[in-house]
Amino acid sequence: MEPLIQLKGVTKEYGGNVVLKGIDLEINSNEFVTLLGPSGCGKTTTLRIIGGFVDPSGGEVLFNGEDINDVPAHKRPTNTVFQRYSLFPHLDVFENVAFGLRVKSSEFQEQHKIDLLLEEYKELIREEKDPAKKRQLRREVTRQAQLIKDPNFELKQQIEELKLKIKNLKNDPKYLESKKENVARADELRDKIEEIKLELRTVSAKDPNYHTIRKEKRSEIKVLNEEIKNLDIKNHYQTEIKNLRKKFSTKKTREKELEVKVLEYLKLVGLQGYEYRSIDKLSGGQQQRVAIARALINQPKVLLLDEPLAALDLKLRQEMQYELKELQRNAGITFIFVTHDQEEALTMSDKIVVMNEGEIQQIGTPEDIYNEPINRFVASFIGESNIVEAVMLDDFKVEFDGVIHECVDKGFSKNEDVEVVIRPEDIDILPKGKGKFDGVVDSVAFKGVHYEIDVLTKYRAYTIHTTDFHPEGEEVSITFNPEDIHVMEIW
Repeated sequence: MEPLIQLKGVTKEYGGNVVLKGIDLEINSNEFVTLLGPSGCGKTTTLRIIGGFVDPSGGEVLFNGEDINDVPAHKRPTNTVFQRYSLFPHLDVFENVAFGLRVKSSEFQEQHKIDLLLEEYKELIREEKDPAKKRQLRREVTRQAQLIKDPNFELKQQIEELKLKIKNLKNDPKYLESKKENVARADELRDKIEEIKLELRTVSAKDPNYHTIRKEKRSEIKVLNEEIKNLDIKNHYQTEIKNLRKKFSTKKTREKELEVKVLEYLKLVGLQGYEYRSIDKLSGGQQQRVAIARALINQPKVLLLDEPLAALDLKLRQEMQYELKELQRNAGITFIFVTHDQEEALTMSDKIVVMNEGEIQQIGTPEDIYNEPINRFVASFIGESNIVEAVMLDDFKVEFDGVIHECVDKGFSKNEDVEVVIRPEDIDILPKGKGKFDGVVDSVAFKGVHYEIDVLTKYRAYTIHTTDFHPEGEEVSITFNPEDIHVMEIW
């Protein structure tokens, strides 16, 4: 399946300063993708290039296989939620969410249709040699553009086509001939209707099947009346025209449709009942959900989120992480999320893109990024780590801190210098002499759900996360399993 978005060799420079160094990235439909990295790594620039707010210095940005480098931001199938939300303080929740829909439905859609129409007629006018026909084409395109600005444009087009058919009937000999036959047929059908009505009058109300018979006979009469109407094709066309006019969009119907849609998206973000509340009466989390609803209501294929949780307090930020992921599942669209917070990335993402100094370091699932970091930067940026210089002696054998350890990695050169990462939660503390390295508890910090303990060995200090308390100064031993050792190349 072709990726929804592709970045191919994308670069960006500002005054000779290279911000992005050849970004290659593929994003699929309905993915929650997080661009993760420290400040200045290029993640926000990448997001803004996808959204069309920044032009790349080089490379391609493809959407469904088509280059969109020259497509302006308002014509791209994306919407953006910024860090500060950009809500209108003078509008209530309902009008903030409805704003984007009003603008999109009235201005940009109309202009897009007019642009396509002008392009089509431009070619026809250029090829036409007859001046009179050229003037006729110009009158046509002017009229068509005026109709496009009318919300009932398509219905009126259908009505015009039906009127033309009625006009052409006058010169159709087959229609004139069939009209005589249809008159006779209509008389037959009317006689049949009268017979059915007579039958109805003779049915006794005491008959146990009275209501069933009455219903069936009325249904038969309805079918026959429809057949009579359709016998005269002119009458049939006129009936269709009446039905189309009933569908005309008025200001009242448009407002009703807009109201239904706004309430639907407020329900999606959990703000049902808040539609007429002032923006300054909402909490930070509620304001963020208003901004998301406003972005989603235009039904973009991609929602871009530029550190939208940064301004929230810790507890609310954690709650919103789960809400955003649930929103993405329910909306069924692609989310591209920018953050420097590793917890946000691990909690919400289907795919994490770790960036540093304008380059992508690693792309993978949260589990891959955490358990199989590709280099020292990723290992140290994602979670806490013990990173040790080592030598890969052979497949499944690595030496560090004077001991040869079994591991699960292979494919390295013999005696290759490498780095080993061991996560703090993968190290166990045992009584002295029972583990791989002996040491002394150097520091203890209570973290709520666990203790963070530094054990000082002969070679280095190892950080360990454990639920067991060990006092400072206690002599202990530490151990870990082969699968807890992850071997990395040195970059």
